[in-house]
Amino acid sequence: MNKSKLLTLALAFFTLIGTASCQNKDKEINNKKNTQKILFINGSPNPNGNTAQLAQTLLKGKTYETLNLVEYRVNHYGQTLSGDQFDEVLTKIRNADIIVLGSPVYWHNISSIVRTLLERFYGTIAPNSFAPSKLFFLYQGLSPSEFMINDGEYTIKRFCEMYGFSYEGMANNQSQAQKLSEKLK
Repeated sequence: MNKSKLLTLALAFFTLIGTASCQNKDKEINNKKNTQKILFINGSPNPNGNTAQLAQTLLKGKTYETLNLVEYRVNHYGQTLSGDQFDEVLTKIRNADIIVLGSPVYWHNISSIVRTLLERFYGTIAPNSFAPSKLFFLYQGLSPSEFMINDGEYTIKRFCEMYGFSYEGMANNQSQAQKLSEKLK
């Protein structure tokens, strides 16, 4: 076999190997997207209320776990009462790639059970501990004013900055949740 035919065969062989390798890498990336673990943390006292319905819209077609905070005993920051389940909640958060945090608007801000969860991170969790996890924020109420929405989002953005979550955005209604769901594809 002459050198040019040998060179052509070698080039064709390495091209096929390179193409197959790229296709396998693409499959790995797609599989990673399809197998990302999603945790919906429902900060509403009503497990099947409007916050949960907003999550269903955002997560339509996705497999996810729901953690209803109202079903867990998370002591307030500084309390040392028995039966605290903060570590259980924290383990679920650590094991997730994507967090969807939902809260109703109560007394012009996030619900107290969400606030308690966020406060428990302070002083016990190292900064940037959750990079590169993503966090989506669902924040709804009957008719929240702009300052309420801005205050709630500010709190969550600061939480994300401090602990290394990638803040992916907020939805306050069904149409915003549908639009935000594009970031999950």
